[in-house]
Amino acid sequence: MSSNEKRKNYISWDEYFMSLAKLSAMRSKDPSTQVGACIVGNDNRILSIGYNGAPNGFNDDNFPWAREGENLDTKYPYVCHAEMNAIVNYRGNRKDFENSKIYVDLFPCNECAKIIIQSGIKEVIYLSDKYANSENNIASRKLFDACGVKYTKLALDEDKKIEIELKK
Repeated sequence: MSSNEKRKNYISWDEYFMSLAKLSAMRSKDPSTQVGACIVGNDNRILSIGYNGAPNGFNDDNFPWAREGENLDTKYPYVCHAEMNAIVNYRGNRKDFENSKIYVDLFPCNECAKIIIQSGIKEVIYLSDKYANSENNIASRKLFDACGVKYTKLALDEDKKIEIELKK
């Protein structure tokens, strides 16, 4: 390749934004499920990023991270999902979310679907829908369909690997 030609193997916008969601998921302290979200305006500018974790001010050292047991002894009543964090932590004008996209590792639950709809986001791009047959995810799809929010599983080349190496 001559220095007069652009690189041909750069990542797509979808790969870039999903990679940012995956990278932000690495901040999650949840031992079993790490989820990230990246909200992007229709001009391909990043608006906000979030990951699943305890609410601000909640001491996650004393936080139950269990997946099973009595409800109050599990993580479920306490954890904030990545989509919620990305939306509520945005510091700009909420009008920026109109017609935007959200990239997430995991298809949104019904509670996050409602927040996504209320925020004005019009497209969800996700990697996994491992809970597709759960009542919550069935409700999410019904909500998205009724409110005109498009949802798409990101099709990636099986051999595609995006690595980040941090070295001095």
